[in-house]
Amino acid sequence: MRYPQFFATKAIAKKLDEGVRKGIIWHTQGSGKTALAYYNTHYLKHYYQQKNIIPKFYFIVDRLDLLAQARDEFTARGLKVHTVNSKEEFLSDLKKTTAINNDKGQTEITVVNIQKFENDPNLVQKQDYNLAIQRVYFLDEVHRSYNPTGSFLANLQESDSNAIKIGLTGTPLIGSDLKSKQLFGDYIHKYYYNKSIADGYTLRLIREEIATEYQIKLKKALDQIDIRKGDTDKKKLYAHPSFVEPMLDYIVDDFEQFRSRHDDNDLGGMVICDSSEQAEELYKIFKKKYGRGFEDIEHSAEQEELILAAEEPESYKAKRKESYKPKVAALILYDSGSKEDLARWRDAFKAGKVDFLFVYNMLLTGFDAKRLKKLYLGRLIRKHNLLQALTRVNRTYKTYRYGYVVDFADISTEFDATNRAYFDELQETLGDEMGSYSNLFMSREEMLASIQQIKETLVDYDLKNAEIFQQQISQIDDRKTMLEIKKALENSRALYNIIRLVGEYELLEELDFRRLSTLRNEAANRLQLINAKHAFEHNEEMGNLLNVALEDILFNFKKIGEEELVLADKLKDILKKTREGLANNFDTKDPQWVSLYDELRRLFQNKNLNEISQEEMQENLQSLRQIHNKVKELNRKNDLLKSKYDGDSKYARTEKRLLEAGKPSKIKSQIMKALQRIKEQTDLTVLQRQDSLNNENYFKREVARMVMKEFNETLNQKLDYETVLFVSDIIVKEYLDEYYERPA
Repeated sequence: MRYPQFFATKAIAKKLDEGVRKGIIWHTQGSGKTALAYYNTHYLKHYYQQKNIIPKFYFIVDRLDLLAQARDEFTARGLKVHTVNSKEEFLSDLKKTTAINNDKGQTEITVVNIQKFENDPNLVQKQDYNLAIQRVYFLDEVHRSYNPTGSFLANLQESDSNAIKIGLTGTPLIGSDLKSKQLFGDYIHKYYYNKSIADGYTLRLIREEIATEYQIKLKKALDQIDIRKGDTDKKKLYAHPSFVEPMLDYIVDDFEQFRSRHDDNDLGGMVICDSSEQAEELYKIFKKKYGRGFEDIEHSAEQEELILAAEEPESYKAKRKESYKPKVAALILYDSGSKEDLARWRDAFKAGKVDFLFVYNMLLTGFDAKRLKKLYLGRLIRKHNLLQALTRVNRTYKTYRYGYVVDFADISTEFDATNRAYFDELQETLGDEMGSYSNLFMSREEMLASIQQIKETLVDYDLKNAEIFQQQISQIDDRKTMLEIKKALENSRALYNIIRLVGEYELLEELDFRRLSTLRNEAANRLQLINAKHAFEHNEEMGNLLNVALEDILFNFKKIGEEELVLADKLKDILKKTREGLANNFDTKDPQWVSLYDELRRLFQNKNLNEISQEEMQENLQSLRQIHNKVKELNRKNDLLKSKYDGDSKYARTEKRLLEAGKPSKIKSQIMKALQRIKEQTDLTVLQRQDSLNNENYFKREVARMVMKEFNETLNQKLDYETVLFVSDIIVKEYLDEYYERPA
């Protein structure tokens, strides 16, 4: 785990020691640039205090909403924050010769919004700076708003030529006309997509093309618009209701399915429109067909009822389905409301009160809303602005692994060109370090890893027969287990789309993606049933036996009331079921057997249960129920495992022993694949030579030969002699125990 803020702070101090006064921190979007500035206020405060210098910190933004966002973040972290929104306020602050202006001694930072006065040629006059004061400017998002021909940079330089200037960006300008390095100096520290993703600060993105049937529908809509090519510009065409309505229908339906697949009605979506006119038309039709505009209901006393809109459905399933539908939207354009209105609507989206945002040029940069997980890209965005827009959905949220981008505009060519430019820039600055940089989207290696993870999750289940699969999962009552199965099937759907999009078609042979798609509905239905029943017990696997230990337990209650008698009968009934369940366990060497043994021994170590109160009976009954549920869950998993070996418990036990030892592999699907082949060949050997089990040395050699061959092929590596003997000894013992009718 890397901590980019820490390493960047150390890099800044090193540059300062070298006499460098400016530079760029290139950290990918979402990795915490505000946090970086916060850590620097403390580190550099100590750094300069050792030199008897007082540092004054400034965080410079170019929008009012970013000023409010930075102010709130710094305040939440414990800094004393001052804000500057005008030329006069900035001049006044520059004249102060103290860094602490509060009676609590808190470290301070001044957040400056340059939007209103960035082009004022008379912003400041040259100041006589105090040598005991060191101003440190953190300039946010230096890929925009800092025009070298404008006034602000020049004014900033003249206000204090000794100031430290640290530019922050996730996408530096690298074009031929203007480069961030020319304005702010070389890179001080770099932290890219792959490192940020690996460290858990940001997510990978999945790009989805629109469905073929929708492409056909849009083409028909365009054909129905009675214009000839060239009679109007594309902006008007794409804002026409005949085009906009089917586009919105697709978006709403896709978003509803997206929420349903993830079983999360809190997810938010954003539509980046082709024009402000298209955004207005989408918003207008949304309000007529699907829900309400937030500005229409935000001041209503009945807001909650208006948001729900539809009549409350009766069934649980219907309620869940209704909750996935987007019902409230907001239109964010420069002229769609006052600045205060737009700020409230943005905050409402972050708070989960708005499902959809329709935007054109606003919120494409600097807008952080973790619940925003699906972006509908309706127009082509160029260069660094494209990366900025895409990464609106890369923030970590709950347990999500990806952000999703639905591509109406076919961004692939522009993205490749932009990505190539950043590769070239990285090559120039990194040299040999270049190999650590990777694409924002999934790589082939990550796809293969995801495929292996899906196989591992589903390895115990029959994926070829939907009816058997349904029977197997119908025995699952544990919500966590069912969620893992459903999530694996959902991931297979996403992977199928990614593989086709990037053209890695040979990977489609790794899984039967189409068949898995049919199983996804079965898994979703089972999970809904578990949710409806509120069956959320988290069972652990346990072992068996103890028939003799349980057989003679006496139930002798002196305090017999009617209710206690009922409890005693229940206790005996569940104990009987538990004992019967344990008798069905074929693996008495399962390490978890000890856990069950100890648990039951603690529960019933006094066989003559005299003087038991009703409260004690209730506790025993609850404990025994938990053990019984664990036994049922173990038996269910054992039955699944045996079915993979045609009901042969020898190989089910062998697989468990190998996985417990972690050799020759810790990956269950690999162990199973090799053992299935070994079983087929070994059974054939025993069948063809019935005396083979009487010749133990011969049988051991044959099994060892098969073990080496099959595991070498499955693992794509050569097993060492010790491991071959370890595996073959387990298998041989299983066959000999069965042949001589010895207990397993």
